[in-house]
Amino acid sequence: MIKILFVCHGNICRSPMAESVCAYEVKKRGLAVETASAAAHTDEIGNPPHYGTREKLRSENIPLIPHRARLLTKRDGNDYDFILGMDDYNVRDICRIVGECKAQVCRLLDFSDRPRAIADPWYTGNFDETFSEITEGVDSLIKYLRKNGLV
Repeated sequence: MIKILFVCHGNICRSPMAESVCAYEVKKRGLAVETASAAAHTDEIGNPPHYGTREKLRSENIPLIPHRARLLTKRDGNDYDFILGMDDYNVRDICRIVGECKAQVCRLLDFSDRPRAIADPWYTGNFDETFSEITEGVDSLIKYLRKNGLV
């Protein structure tokens, strides 16, 4: 089973949204993938997902994974196959925390035809844009996993 960990700054907006979208999509397709999410910083540890994340997922009929923000650990680097940040800062923080590891570390949208950072709705307030980018990233990731015989 492939294990994927999504990471953003506080683990209340983008990464729990990505975890929930990916869990929903792989379940729908019957794929053996385990998902989780974590924070690169301690700002929101223990907090539930942001109201905007909860509302956007609800409006799209995607179940929110039961979640409280947790901090990324060094051990995660060897417990997961993929650790996917939402932007370059997340990837830098992931590498700082996990060091050398077995996980492939990159941005979620690096699997898409248009690699880029995913907008942080904490600052933009635009959960629709973030959801669209996450959906694009998850779809591209699933295509990559299938193409490479990982699922």
